[in-house]
Amino acid sequence: MRLLRSALLLTAACLPVAAVAQSAPAPAQVSVKPIAYTQRTLPNGLRVYAIRDTATPNVSVQVWYDVGSKDDPKGKSGFAHMFEHLMFKSTRNLVSEQMDRLTEDVGGYNNASTNDDYTNYYEVVPANHLQRLLFAEADRMASLVVEPKSFGSERDVVKEELRQRTLAQPYGKLFSIYYPELAYQVHPYARPGIGSLENLEAAGIDDVRAFHATYYRPDNAILVVSGNFDPAQLNGWVDRYFAGIRKPSTAIPRVTVTEPARTKAVTRTVYEPNTPLPAVLISYHLPPDRDADIPALMVLKAVLATGESSRLYETVVYRDQLAQSAEAFLDTKQATGNMVVYAILAGGKTVEAGEAALKREIARFRDAPVTAAELAEAKNEILTQSIQSRETAEGKASTLAAAVLVDGDPAAADTQLAAIARVTTADIQRVAWKYLADNQSATIRYLPIAAKPAAGVADPIAIAPTVKVADLKAPANIEIVTPALEGQRIKPPAPGKPVSPTIPHPVEVRLANGMRLVTVERHDLPIVTAYLVTSGGSASDPVNRAGVSSLAADLITKGTKTRSATQIARAIEGLGGSIGSDAASDGASVDVTVKSDQLAPAMAILADVAINPVFVPEELERARTQQIDAVTLSLKDPAQLAGLVADRAVFGASRYGAPSGGTPLSLKAITRSDITAAYARSFQPDQATLIMVGDVTPARAKVLAEAQFGEWSSTGGAAAAVMPIYPKPRVIVVDMPEAGQAGVIVARPAIPRSDARYYPLAVANTVLGGGFSSRLNQEIRIKRGLAYGAGSGLDVGKTQGTIAAKTQTKNPTAADVVTLIVAEMARMGSASVPAAELDTRKAVLIGNFGRGIETTGGIANIVGSYVQNGVPLDELQRFTGAVGAVDPAAVQSAAVALLDPKAASIVVVGDAKQFIAPLRKAYPSVEVIPEAALNLDTPALR
Repeated sequence: MRLLRSALLLTAACLPVAAVAQSAPAPAQVSVKPIAYTQRTLPNGLRVYAIRDTATPNVSVQVWYDVGSKDDPKGKSGFAHMFEHLMFKSTRNLVSEQMDRLTEDVGGYNNASTNDDYTNYYEVVPANHLQRLLFAEADRMASLVVEPKSFGSERDVVKEELRQRTLAQPYGKLFSIYYPELAYQVHPYARPGIGSLENLEAAGIDDVRAFHATYYRPDNAILVVSGNFDPAQLNGWVDRYFAGIRKPSTAIPRVTVTEPARTKAVTRTVYEPNTPLPAVLISYHLPPDRDADIPALMVLKAVLATGESSRLYETVVYRDQLAQSAEAFLDTKQATGNMVVYAILAGGKTVEAGEAALKREIARFRDAPVTAAELAEAKNEILTQSIQSRETAEGKASTLAAAVLVDGDPAAADTQLAAIARVTTADIQRVAWKYLADNQSATIRYLPIAAKPAAGVADPIAIAPTVKVADLKAPANIEIVTPALEGQRIKPPAPGKPVSPTIPHPVEVRLANGMRLVTVERHDLPIVTAYLVTSGGSASDPVNRAGVSSLAADLITKGTKTRSATQIARAIEGLGGSIGSDAASDGASVDVTVKSDQLAPAMAILADVAINPVFVPEELERARTQQIDAVTLSLKDPAQLAGLVADRAVFGASRYGAPSGGTPLSLKAITRSDITAAYARSFQPDQATLIMVGDVTPARAKVLAEAQFGEWSSTGGAAAAVMPIYPKPRVIVVDMPEAGQAGVIVARPAIPRSDARYYPLAVANTVLGGGFSSRLNQEIRIKRGLAYGAGSGLDVGKTQGTIAAKTQTKNPTAADVVTLIVAEMARMGSASVPAAELDTRKAVLIGNFGRGIETTGGIANIVGSYVQNGVPLDELQRFTGAVGAVDPAAVQSAAVALLDPKAASIVVVGDAKQFIAPLRKAYPSVEVIPEAALNLDTPALR
């Protein structure tokens, strides 16, 4: 599935704003300039784009190749994606995984993705490492080493990715396999990008070499560099490393197939295991992304499915309560794309009713124009999303690169957004008639296997025999690259002089009613995040009322004394913003993000939902039903269920052990008085902090805060601190026979955030499982190919904490993975971490922190966590130094006390018959709980 286009757009024009009454004139409407870039093409055909931004200490390097899943060779779907994995192995001059050494180990990161139309490789590093990344990208373009060991290992990893993302997750097959297979009859877009286990097994090492020689060449790639660099220096480095790469004389194969128009509706019904609720998906063909009709279709999609004031949410989810969720997305491409509309049905609802509702909403666009208010809101939402996509160097680079490879024009994003500003209601109705007629639809009804009639037969969905796929014709005389000998290997250049980041400096005041106000100024983009955080949270939920704080937080945006839920959604989304609310373990929150010219009316809405919720009974019932359905979905995901069981195992009867989102039983027991009590425990001004980050001064922030929150008064009933209770560790298996993969977690108690050992433990956790180069990922994925990824996480709160190592693997290897995790946890305490390894892991923490403070939302989240956990705000300035000061002795000491696996509980959720024998041999006391007998409402779990 391609990147969401609405999040990748740039602003070339000022869009209209829905009128909102307010007491004072709004600031001048924002105007965002297009991205400024330079462009040149090397003699070998490599196109180079540079976007300079000296305000960031980082740089993003991206290489996009004009080859994707549509180019997979015949009989080898999933090949382009598997090849993407191999690009992280060795080259003539780089050893395997050295790309991670050059990025993650210095505080950056790298990744890649395979789309139908392109494959992109992208890194973000401190700016002084730019030259090293250019050297590395050029080396893997010119001299990738393909050898049997890495090929076999990565093929196994891709198989685990397929199991994790497609076979284990509910609805994974619906989106990644069945949707494309039914959507196309001729074009190779029909083949799932993830491929199949059989096709992956069919690929051979000679195929890999031929694929690289055919498509990975300078005249089939673009290089985008965005961030803090010297332009002349950049040009010199690009010439040094890329200009000498040979341009092959052979032509690049291109897919020229045209998908015929669909003139007759098609419908298929399938029955699949691990499907907690029925679903329905409808797709409609769209023209290529560069087509002049796409802007109108983007606005149509926003009216249909963006936010809680969208038509799908208001009617299908909210009013009629037919669906647990109803969404849409544009999957636009170089050639024929799709608009996809889908619904996960609510409990007790039928796919027939869901399908009829979705088609009714599509028909509304054909039958009548959208309203002026809907048109303005949709345009404002797209504008806000485009501003957010430009907050980082990486976001700007991705926007430009997608425009080049998908649309053939680096200015396409600007052009497209300018066209969005000109879209009319008539345009939307016209494109609805042109592309979204009933006879143009392809519908998939996706049902639980238990719903299949005794004599029923599912409709087959497979790649049509008419799909045209070409064989890969290997170029002549392919060079087989071998690693250079140690003494002959060219090493990456040394890093340059570091660029110091600008650490935010919060300005804090306290209002007369006791509420704290924290402001962080950032005037580079016209956007503001306002984030209200409180104490309380799910740890204050009474026994047998798990989920009440989460439900209360959700309901505060569903009606106030003067606004209904629909009015709230329409008001905030009419400003181009979004509002969200949540309850974490130790607090609750509500936040809005808007363009800075709409901050005043947005703050009025934020204050209204925080201070004046009314918890109307029908809203409670609606929210309760939706949450029960959401919990039902999570209970069918092996990884999510393993996390819920692990919380119970670690915390037992403590309130921290109960599911924060509730269970079907606890949610059904919640009354309105429970909701109002939960709200009162959290939302009091003397335990609330308003954080405002972005294009706002402290003076204006205070004026707005006093105007909207100044009259808010405390009513008592604040939540008391909850102390954790840690029972003895357990080994638990939840037997889920339908699971396509096993979820594995090894979790144990840790420390609260205020503990002096926090930084040593944070570094120890990063050594163990933080990042691609961590010990867990090295042992489980890189060395053995047993999982798509493995890692660990440190979760600290005001009074408690946990550390959990986790992964997903095929069922037969679940016991092996448990053994590996336990061994690595024990090794952390038995031997000192080498200084060189420790430095790289500290760089990971510091780099993650640095990228977190690049966006308004990231800063707000960091400051909010400090507030909820009682951490002083000057921790922002202390963080880098505190991490850097951690030494090997402190890490080992923390690991001995807090990573010892003897104090950990082990949870495996999967098909028990495939792994229980070896697990029981290692842990004779293992408890096996059938999925149907699992009871998360009690510490006994049954």
